[in-house]
Amino acid sequence: MAMDDDTRRLTETAERLISAAKKAGADAADAAVVRSIGRSVEVRLGKVEDTESSESEDLALRVFVGQRVATVSADVHADIDRLAERAVAMAKVSPEDRFASLAPRDRLAPNDGLDLDLYDPTELAGDRMVEQALALEEAARAVSGVTNSGGASVSAGASGLVLVTSEGFVGEKMRSGFSRSVSVIAGEGTAMERDYDFDSRIHYADLDAPEEIGRRAGERTVRRLGAGKVPTGSYPIVFDPRVARGLIASLVGAINGAAIARKTSFLMDRMGERVLPASVSIVDEPLLPRRPGSRPFDGEGVRGETMFLVEDGVLRNWLLDTATAKELGLSSNGRGARSSGGVSPSSSNVSVTPGAMSPAELIAETQNGIYVHELIGQGTNLVTGDYSRGATGYLIENGELTRPISEFTVAGNLKDMLLALTLADDLDTRFSLVAPTMRVERMMVAGH
Repeated sequence: MAMDDDTRRLTETAERLISAAKKAGADAADAAVVRSIGRSVEVRLGKVEDTESSESEDLALRVFVGQRVATVSADVHADIDRLAERAVAMAKVSPEDRFASLAPRDRLAPNDGLDLDLYDPTELAGDRMVEQALALEEAARAVSGVTNSGGASVSAGASGLVLVTSEGFVGEKMRSGFSRSVSVIAGEGTAMERDYDFDSRIHYADLDAPEEIGRRAGERTVRRLGAGKVPTGSYPIVFDPRVARGLIASLVGAINGAAIARKTSFLMDRMGERVLPASVSIVDEPLLPRRPGSRPFDGEGVRGETMFLVEDGVLRNWLLDTATAKELGLSSNGRGARSSGGVSPSSSNVSVTPGAMSPAELIAETQNGIYVHELIGQGTNLVTGDYSRGATGYLIENGELTRPISEFTVAGNLKDMLLALTLADDLDTRFSLVAPTMRVERMMVAGH
């Protein structure tokens, strides 16, 4: 899976794109070339159902003509001169954007070879991947009460990116990824339940064992059997880390500078105000080694530094790329993410200050409430902060998780919910957004 040999070729392609864009009439341009490779295996009920192997090389060119901008993308076999001409022609008929520009030269990341340990060259043989997938499923199906399988999968892949700008920036980065996942079914007929577990890592050696992942998936699924109803009312709600990450992701989405510029965030007038309890901070750290959101430079070539989004409960910073920062009268903080449609602000590695209690202690302190382990549907309005989601989980009775419950809705407003958080200490750094088990003091629950 080694990709170092391709770096020079990808760089030359990006440089040719820039030259072609300038020749076609662009005042400035940047180009990204991405090479991705991957392999996956899927099994179900002890048999291989699918194997896939993929390899792609894609490029994206962004050109500026005066205050007009356009972005085009294609695979690496495209005619570079024609692609550049098309991009410039598109820019010339695009509406003016007085904020559009490349990142300024003095903000570009230094060419210091910063290594964040994001690439593992381990290659997995196909038969080894099949063996691991079968072990995943076998361990899950071995749990008493599991009656069927949704399948298990193992995947491995890597991607390499080269970014070149007409301001003189040349940067490259590589990242690998390995994952294992399995889902199973427990029960029969209308009383069936499904759940899953997985692990995903940058380095192969960091993965949890297939047997451990499978066992967890089976136990989670069986525990959901016999779900009952919950009476409508107001309850303390404890969010499992799986769903707590989504709650914090909503806050991060509202902190995105693009939402602030569009006036589509419930936080747009809250800079410098308290939005979380005083004990809670949220930090974005793009330079952490071996972490999934890490990057030595962003989609515009700017190196982001550690930055508090929320510090001691107070909102401190927006996520900004160059254009969004200009629109808000600020400077980029290196949070530009590149896609086929251009560049927009995005977080890197976001983590929440852990609390002082273990999850068990948090549940014990809650005494009587609801533990939510799965949310259903899209019910978060980032303009108003209104929050309403279907959910499943468990009752908390006398400080302990008891019977499973389903088919209820939790509702509130993010402004109030976020100020009423109590956090546990179980941070899981496998993810680019790290949030622990957390409790909202009161939410409305629509049950029966």
